Amino acid sequence: MSESLAGLKRTCKCTEINETNIGQEVTLMGWVQKRRNLGGLIFVDLRDRSGIIQIVFNIESDSQIFEKASAIRNEYVLAVKGTIAQRGEGAINDKMITGKIEVLVSELRILSSSEPTPIQVDENFSAKDEIKLKYRYLDLRKASMQRNLILRHETARIAREYFFKEGFLEIETPMLTKSTPEGARDYLVPSRVQPGKFYALPQSPQLFKQILMVSGMDRYIQIVKCFRDEDLRADRQPEFTQIDLEMSFVNAEDVQEVNEGFVKRVFKELLNVDVQLPLEKMPYAEAMERYGSDKPDTRFEMELCNISSLVEASGFKVFTDAIAGGGSVRLVNAKGGASFSRKEIDALTDHVKTYGAKGLAWIQIIDNNGETELKSSFTKFLTEDEISSILKAAGADKGDLLCFVADPSEQVVFDALGALRLKLAEKLNLIQEGVFKFLWVTDFPLLEWDEEGGRYCAKHHPFTAPMDEDLELIETDPGKVRAKAYDLILNGCELGGGSIRIHSQELQAKMFELLGFSTEQAWERFGFLLEAFKYGTPPHGGMAYGLDRLVMLMTGSDSIRDVIAFPKVQNASCLMTNAPDFVDDKQLGELGICVDKKDTDK
Repeated sequence: MSESLAGLKRTCKCTEINETNIGQEVTLMGWVQKRRNLGGLIFVDLRDRSGIIQIVFNIESDSQIFEKASAIRNEYVLAVKGTIAQRGEGAINDKMITGKIEVLVSELRILSSSEPTPIQVDENFSAKDEIKLKYRYLDLRKASMQRNLILRHETARIAREYFFKEGFLEIETPMLTKSTPEGARDYLVPSRVQPGKFYALPQSPQLFKQILMVSGMDRYIQIVKCFRDEDLRADRQPEFTQIDLEMSFVNAEDVQEVNEGFVKRVFKELLNVDVQLPLEKMPYAEAMERYGSDKPDTRFEMELCNISSLVEASGFKVFTDAIAGGGSVRLVNAKGGASFSRKEIDALTDHVKTYGAKGLAWIQIIDNNGETELKSSFTKFLTEDEISSILKAAGADKGDLLCFVADPSEQVVFDALGALRLKLAEKLNLIQEGVFKFLWVTDFPLLEWDEEGGRYCAKHHPFTAPMDEDLELIETDPGKVRAKAYDLILNGCELGGGSIRIHSQELQAKMFELLGFSTEQAWERFGFLLEAFKYGTPPHGGMAYGLDRLVMLMTGSDSIRDVIAFPKVQNASCLMTNAPDFVDDKQLGELGICVDKKDTDK
């Protein structure tokens, strides 16, 4: 039978007391972490958000309370009144914040009982993710999960405090807006009052924050939900949270500078990590050339090495065909990787194939009693001079494993070796825990060619401004135009990204033309922004952070699920609520929607 709180008021949380409070009376409330019945004594670990304290029921002090306490089980919710006492010398627990004290209970109320839980609220208890997400409210009781959400709260608090001090206004933008398909797939919401029409949930507040700059708001910030109907992975969710900001009358350096200050404060205040400013900057072309990625993990070396000029006339057709087709041959040197077994190398080959590579060539440099021995999948096709040149270019030594990818597509080479580099670093334990390496990647291509669509697409979005010095290339060689775009990278993850926007009507029209939009199509999709641009638009730019991803990296979590209270799984469903779900025909009828039952059965 659940009891009421009438007449009781919590005086403090479980870990807000210590030895200085001995002798004082307190009222505590929380959950039972565990209980131990020693006959005449019952010890209970009482848990709330702050932590755990031991409470004690003594049969000699009050037999009725003791009998009542005998019914207590794990995860019961209790309210207790009692006196703080010193633990006995042999009973001190140095692993607990409250390990030197306990509470001798004089009043007990069982506020709520609990059935045996499907998962234990215990850091050492292992359960499948599906079970933990189904019973998310139990998983969230764990101290580690609560620490994650508290850190998330503190990060959001610091964001508001920091940007408010820098002159930003927090302004909300609509959740129900117009679909502007150019990027990820929209989530659509049907309108009841305008049958056949749909709202879209925003993928970002991009157009609205630009209009706020047209409105003269000068500096805007919002911690905002965004929605993208795309395939999920460890650091993606269908709904996610951005720290979104925009600034007027700025250049890229202005935007970067104010955001560097934010990063420095967050990491110092929450993790006591000193971020050295200014952050390193690296052009996109250099990042690809050195690391095969536009979000390079610079916590370890292992840079790509281009050996195309050394093998373009070799007898190895895989290499020569790749170069003749306009691609390249590149390698990474995995120091210490010569010890890998053939099975491990085959697994690396399978790994690069998932990134479009047709295979992986390799050389193991083995120390055979002081003599250098080469094991390889292809060196029989090369001359001794070619092999020697490759080893020299790679800085190879005994114990190394050289891994090669060749392809007519430079992008495939970069993607495959960039991913392989990370896999090798993981296998060779090259990544030091607790290290945070920040990097701005700048000067992205403005456009990228879509082979399937036969047209250019925006690398970031259609409102990104080109570099001033590349404007003349727009007409002659648009693929070489660089953008005033920048991404903030942390440990190989894109923490946030942004750009200086196009504020010229003429330049924006040219951008739409390059992307294959007719004037009518551009106005149909983005007319409200283009209309606003007719009435005086300031130069402006901004960026957005993934709050979930930032907190994931700060906590060392493997997935953003661990820092979101109620996340969804890979098929975008919520295992706790069973969303999405079917609705009844009456609701569908009100929206003028008919569902094909054959499709839903599939």
